Amino acid sequence: MGFFFVSFDPLRGLRVAVVSVSIVLTAGCGTPSPLANTCESPEAVARAVLEAIQARDRARLDGLALSRQEFTDHVWPSLPAARPERNLPFSYVWGDLQQKSELSLSSMLHAHGGHRYDLVGVSFEDVTPYAGYRVHRKATFRVRNAAGTDAEVRVIGSMIEKDGGWKVFSYVVN
Repeated sequence: MGFFFVSFDPLRGLRVAVVSVSIVLTAGCGTPSPLANTCESPEAVARAVLEAIQARDRARLDGLALSRQEFTDHVWPSLPAARPERNLPFSYVWGDLQQKSELSLSSMLHAHGGHRYDLVGVSFEDVTPYAGYRVHRKATFRVRNAAGTDAEVRVIGSMIEKDGGWKVFSYVVN
C-alpha cells in the first residue's frame, strides 16, 4: 500500500516523494473492523496465537488482544458493569481484566512457548451477545503437536467478534 505526493518547485523542478506503507499480516488477519489487528475467523485468530506462541512473541500476543482503548470505546458501554447503579469504575474493571490476562499470558507462554501446534479446530463453551459485539468464552484449540499427536489446549480465555472481525478478548483461562 502506498501513495504519492507530487509538488512542483519552479526553481528546483519537479519533486516526487513516494511514501510507502507495508503491513505484514498473518493470513486471515487484518480484516476491516473498528478493532485493530482483527482476523476474519476464530481459526485465523487461533493460528496467529499459535504462531506467536511458537515464536515466544509476547508483543504479537499482546497485539492480538483487546486494547484498553478498544475496551473503552467498544466493550465497556454495553457491559452490565458499566451501568451507573452498579457503581463499578471503568479503571477497576479494566485493571482487573488486564492484570488477570497478563498473568495468564505469562503462565501460558512459560508452559507452551516454543512448541509448535498445528490448528485442527476451535470451539467455545458459550457465546454472550452484547450490543454491537459478541464474546465467545472458554476457547479450546484442537491442535496437532510436532509428534503428530492430537490434543486440546486452552491458551486463551475468550474471543470478541465485532463487525466481522475477531480477536482475543482475554488470555484468562479459568
